[in-house]
Amino acid sequence: MINQPVRISDSVSCGSGQPLLVIAGPCVIDDRELMLEIGQHVKSACEKLKLPYVFKASFDKANRTSLNSYRGVGLEKGLEILAWVKQNLGVPVTTDIHLPEQAAAVAEVVDLIQIPAFLARQTDLLLSAAKTGRAVNVKKGQFMAPWDMQHVVGKLMESGCEDILLTERGTFFGYGRLVNDMRSMIQMKELGTPVVFDATHSVQMPSAADGTTGGQREMVAPLARAAVAVGCDAVFIETHPNPDQSPSDGPNMVPLAEIEPLLQTLKKIDEVSGRCR
Repeated sequence: MINQPVRISDSVSCGSGQPLLVIAGPCVIDDRELMLEIGQHVKSACEKLKLPYVFKASFDKANRTSLNSYRGVGLEKGLEILAWVKQNLGVPVTTDIHLPEQAAAVAEVVDLIQIPAFLARQTDLLLSAAKTGRAVNVKKGQFMAPWDMQHVVGKLMESGCEDILLTERGTFFGYGRLVNDMRSMIQMKELGTPVVFDATHSVQMPSAADGTTGGQREMVAPLARAAVAVGCDAVFIETHPNPDQSPSDGPNMVPLAEIEPLLQTLKKIDEVSGRCR
């Protein structure tokens, strides 16, 4: 199926006929200067490769394993930092929402609203995101079949949202492990939406590290290569200069220095696959 591109901003679209989109940044908002450093590095790599870029960071990690884990700076400060990063980088930004009442405020700053996988079926959350007029990216629940995402798309479209992305980020496989069925991206594209591959959350090992989420960072690049070969329209990658010092999801994150070589490889695979022709 040839899908119409989704408009994220005046300068960035995703889907058929468009270059591979890169959605990347740190897991959680922390120091504003560090946010800008990460964004500038990824933006530079994307500019060299002529790939569109959306900066990503979360103001709140609402589903941390432990009550004592760092959650972020909160809505108000988080949006202030995202607006500052957006102004300084000159690229679209995205963040996730967890409550319907957050949607309107978030839409004042971001270009793309993200719905977390655990909340993919929450009707009120989807409707609030749809009503903002922003593009919406919904991560497929780890507990959902790809064809079940038709109901997510239906809720959004019936509420006035036409710019919809769906993200594959792994499926539960027993306890403490996720697996990727690459067929899911093909099946979700048949719903008429571009599809994103979340390369870093797909390698999570939930609650596997004594009260925190573990992961297999070494598997990010192989899975990303496979997903681009299958035909995903965008890749989602969390990155940090020193992932082991990140306050959230460090075991899954790509070291910042490795981003450009990885994107070079993914672009070559995308060109060979013929997805954007």
